[in-house]
Amino acid sequence: MKKYLLIFVVIAIVSCKKKIEVDSIYVNANVYTVNSNFEKAEAFAIKDGKFVEVGNAKDIQGKYFSKNVTDVDGQTIVPGFIDAHCHFLSLGQLQQRVNLVGTLSFEEVVNRVVEFQEKYNLPQIKGRGWDQNDWENKEMPSKTLLDNLFPDTPIALTRIDGHAVLCNQAALDLGKVTIDSKIDGGEVVIKNGELTGVLIDNAEQLIEKNWPKATSMELIDALLKAQDICLSNGLTSLSDAGPDIFTSPWIETINVIDSLQKSEDLKIRLYMMVPGTEQNLNYFLDKGIIKTNKLNVRSFKFYADGALGSRGALLRNPYHDNNHSFGLPVMSAEDIKSGAMRIANSEYQMNTHAIGDSANHAVLNIYKNVLEGKEGRRWRIEHAQVISPDDFELFSDIIPSVQPTHATSDMYWAEDRLGHDRIKGAYAFKDLLNKYGKVALGTDFPVEQVSPFLTFYAAVSRQDLKGYPKEGFQKENALTREETLKGMTIWAAYSNFEEHEKGSIEAGKFADFIILDKNIMEAPEDEIPNIKVINTVIDGQSVYGKDNLAK
Repeated sequence: MKKYLLIFVVIAIVSCKKKIEVDSIYVNANVYTVNSNFEKAEAFAIKDGKFVEVGNAKDIQGKYFSKNVTDVDGQTIVPGFIDAHCHFLSLGQLQQRVNLVGTLSFEEVVNRVVEFQEKYNLPQIKGRGWDQNDWENKEMPSKTLLDNLFPDTPIALTRIDGHAVLCNQAALDLGKVTIDSKIDGGEVVIKNGELTGVLIDNAEQLIEKNWPKATSMELIDALLKAQDICLSNGLTSLSDAGPDIFTSPWIETINVIDSLQKSEDLKIRLYMMVPGTEQNLNYFLDKGIIKTNKLNVRSFKFYADGALGSRGALLRNPYHDNNHSFGLPVMSAEDIKSGAMRIANSEYQMNTHAIGDSANHAVLNIYKNVLEGKEGRRWRIEHAQVISPDDFELFSDIIPSVQPTHATSDMYWAEDRLGHDRIKGAYAFKDLLNKYGKVALGTDFPVEQVSPFLTFYAAVSRQDLKGYPKEGFQKENALTREETLKGMTIWAAYSNFEEHEKGSIEAGKFADFIILDKNIMEAPEDEIPNIKVINTVIDGQSVYGKDNLAK
């Protein structure tokens, strides 16, 4: 008997020695790998922050052993979400300012400013999030009430899209703004011969360049607060589409981000779009691509126009609800083309904000001419919101980077701006997918909410959270769930030249994934917005979530 027991022990020891030790193993999971065949799995092994092997539990546990084995209890695992277009720093800064999102009147906006100042008593106040389209009176606001309440405290309240700001007189004085102030690509709004306090697009720079700059500690605080929000929503990687205006010290910001990532305080991965100013072009083109496991700086962000909500989107024909307005070119076609020619001779990518059909037409043709003979450059159009019928063909070699929640946020008033015929070429995500073969999906937070589940829901349902409209807004441009998940993972990674390191659950890639409380691929559509993240994992390490999974 002792002899057989000894043989059994020896066999067990030899068997264990044959297994490969890894840092962790996850089993009993419903894994959507998002690999090239969109295969499913039930287990995987992780070592040194990367997936070692993905497959069934029997094979994984037969080949590997670890002191950390997690039984997921049948829950769904998908690759970590990648937001292809957002404003990471702006989200963090919003936490330090008056939050005006969801205000239903200008009076409510002012009340929030008053409450904020009563609490913090700051020498100057910034806020963000108002949208006059949500108010009963849908006209742009004016500064009169703010002047009366805050005659000596500069106040700048940015519209939800970042393309307009309401300032009181103290803030206008800070920027020396008068009725005679002019700036290319912007508008100082005047009514009855007087300043309203509203500055559109580049006119924001008139006050921003004289506004007190954020301290290093305020910058760090904003970045870390933004990270907490993103990780809780299952975002493991972000494409930061840059600051709202070009006066922000983006070189300094990138250096701070790099330092925080190296100290492991900032765990989220960031793909940075650098504002396309001459200073930045000179600096980064000379420096070359900056690439670490967490940071990737290899793109420039340009602005062809403003936003549709503030009538800054550049249209080929006048606005349907304002026959005197065509919108605003934030940067001239000459400047965009000049920048494109320089970038085309480098390894950098060019990503251009284009909302209106005129802006998209101009940028697409600039890209076409500059990139002639240069294939696979993966240049992007950010938003691609309103496209002329003939221009869809030009997306055959240009990545459409779109934000599904814009369609369901704008659908209440977009046709008023565009008219019955032109609206058909707006928010046309399926048409764009069919032309390029991929779409990169993002939120554009804090313009929209951070939740990628709202992105997923809007893409597949084309409805608001109340299920309106019943048939879906231009439902022919809805995406399938598989297309949507790809757009939020592997296609978003592809749009950043990072598909070989993340975006799917495959051997050799970063072990970035999330565990969900419901199966996002099968749950009823109306349940998708309320799906919760159980765990967010980056480099195989839990960075958000519960610790009560079975071990």
